[in-house]
Amino acid sequence: MQNRIDPWGSEVVKDYDKLEKEFGMEPFEPMARKLPDPLVYMRRGVIFGHRDFGRIADCIRQEKPYIMLTGLMPSGKFHLGHKMVADQIIYYQQHRGKVYLCVADIEAYNMRLASLPELRKVAIEEYLTNYIALGLKPKNCDFYFQSERSKDQGKANAYYRLAGMAAQKITFNEMKAVYGKISPGKIMSVMMQVADILHPELPEFEGRAPVVVPVGADQDPHLRLTRDIATRFSTDKGYEFILPSATYHKFMPGLKGIDTKMSSSDPYSYIALTDSPKLAKEKIMKYAFSGGGNSVEEHRKHGGNTKVDIPYHMLFYMFEPDDKKLAKIRQDYESGKMLTGELKQILVEKLTAFLEKHQEARKKAKDSVSDFLEK
Repeated sequence: MQNRIDPWGSEVVKDYDKLEKEFGMEPFEPMARKLPDPLVYMRRGVIFGHRDFGRIADCIRQEKPYIMLTGLMPSGKFHLGHKMVADQIIYYQQHRGKVYLCVADIEAYNMRLASLPELRKVAIEEYLTNYIALGLKPKNCDFYFQSERSKDQGKANAYYRLAGMAAQKITFNEMKAVYGKISPGKIMSVMMQVADILHPELPEFEGRAPVVVPVGADQDPHLRLTRDIATRFSTDKGYEFILPSATYHKFMPGLKGIDTKMSSSDPYSYIALTDSPKLAKEKIMKYAFSGGGNSVEEHRKHGGNTKVDIPYHMLFYMFEPDDKKLAKIRQDYESGKMLTGELKQILVEKLTAFLEKHQEARKKAKDSVSDFLEK
């Protein structure tokens, strides 16, 4: 593991334990035991690390105000990897958190070279519509674009002012130490992210309150830098921030192997939430990497390897919430009693049921999009 993570890169984290120790994250497992009805990601260590989550757990248990903020990069099809974040957003909203949901269209414009109108279209049609279908509600949710923070001039001014002021709190050399090679586009993107994370605490928004940011492990550089910058605002009247908390989750592996990601640029690396059940089944059967033996005889003798088997990982991450049932599947597969085709069929049946239900919900969700955009 290098001592630098590239939040704009495509590399896969292979050693989360080392990452956790090297960058000073705390293990999430003790926090999961403090939460009501923790998500399967929390129970199974998919959400593996945190920074200062204790204050958020206290707010949830004591029903005190807190804020959950996360961003989305409107880069293509909304797939199961994105659903992991959506499930966390909805969990916090259901547990009385105020949701701030940022469309990082300025960052995408600078880093992905896409047009703002196209980014807006993808954010609404792919991301927001799926969020609503998964259970996101307009009440207690602030959905916004970096390029158009608010129709309220006072709020918009406060947000963009904060981004500008943040630039004075960091040096060029410090940014190089965190990100390596930098460019004007990266600098602008980082300052916008700092404003995104800190601005909910401004008096024009929620006022001083704990904020939690659930992210993939690769986004930790942004959180560390923002926490540093937050402390440097302490001498500016009206800018006394509570250090933002964060949780870090592992990536759901791509269909092609344990060391790959679901990537919007490769349609055979992911299952999109708009894929038909037929197409999803084809992807699982043809492209999902198997940990099974090369022949039935070999598999019966040696069993399957769940550490590298993608269908098993998909069940582990989100499609088999019952721990006892999952343990039985693992035991049968590793012993050779269950064949690869049988394991894949279990996943296909659960995935089909999810997609059919979700796609019906998507049709209804389109009628609710305006409720999120007219604030």
